[in-house]
Amino acid sequence: MWREFATVVRREYLKWARVPIWVGSYFIIPFVYLLLFGQAFNLDRLFPAGAGNAGLHTALLGAPDYFSYFTAGMIGFVILTASLYAGTGVLFDKQLGIQSRMSASPAPRSALFAGSLVFRSMMAMWPAFLAIAFGLVFDRIPGLVGLDVNGSVSALGVAEIVLAAFLLSVMFTALFLAFGYALDKNESYFGLTSLLNLPILFTSNAMFPQSTMPSWLQTIAAYNPVSLAVNVVRENLFATVGYAYGPGEYLLGLALWAGLLIAVALGVAARELRAK
Repeated sequence: MWREFATVVRREYLKWARVPIWVGSYFIIPFVYLLLFGQAFNLDRLFPAGAGNAGLHTALLGAPDYFSYFTAGMIGFVILTASLYAGTGVLFDKQLGIQSRMSASPAPRSALFAGSLVFRSMMAMWPAFLAIAFGLVFDRIPGLVGLDVNGSVSALGVAEIVLAAFLLSVMFTALFLAFGYALDKNESYFGLTSLLNLPILFTSNAMFPQSTMPSWLQTIAAYNPVSLAVNVVRENLFATVGYAYGPGEYLLGLALWAGLLIAVALGVAARELRAK
């Protein structure tokens, strides 16, 4: 199983490395959103110093400013965006007849699925840390708003942030791989992923404080996996107050989401990879 798994990972890597535009897009996505959207949509500038500004900072749960709050939320947004295309490789393999040959091979179906899942999860995860790096760099450039870390980040905190990003990446990669295995047309795949992208993002607290949402949306946001991952990041980067749970509880919720979606995706992949 391990040899087949390593072979699939190597194949996924070669497909990725041979397309420079694909590689470059992973750098461009977090940079562009932080430089353009993050700098333009700065809620701190909408409120003068005083009661309104104090109310905003209370809603940010300890984050020093909205840009810092938004940068932490970008981890969830970037991972979701990067994982959207995980299933396209499966679609192309179907169209080129590669999946039929893989189905006829004696390789375990779990190894074929796991190789794609692990590599694509890692590729979707690391741009999230670029968002943090860009935010810290912006903080030192005159004329730009940057990420202000006002919390005490420990080694355990860093591990929690990495684990949250990994779990979020794995679950969304598994979800979109399942779509790739279940669907046969590119139009169907991109239509479905486009339909899910914004609802997942906007029902989370990645971009907007949860306390400003209507009560029904707050309930949805509380269980949204993007919110769970972002809460872990914010609790470690900022001097946060007002969160219902600690990072450990949010990580447990992420692990449950990841286990559920991986199980579903593995079942779909096993069915589609069955020799016909």
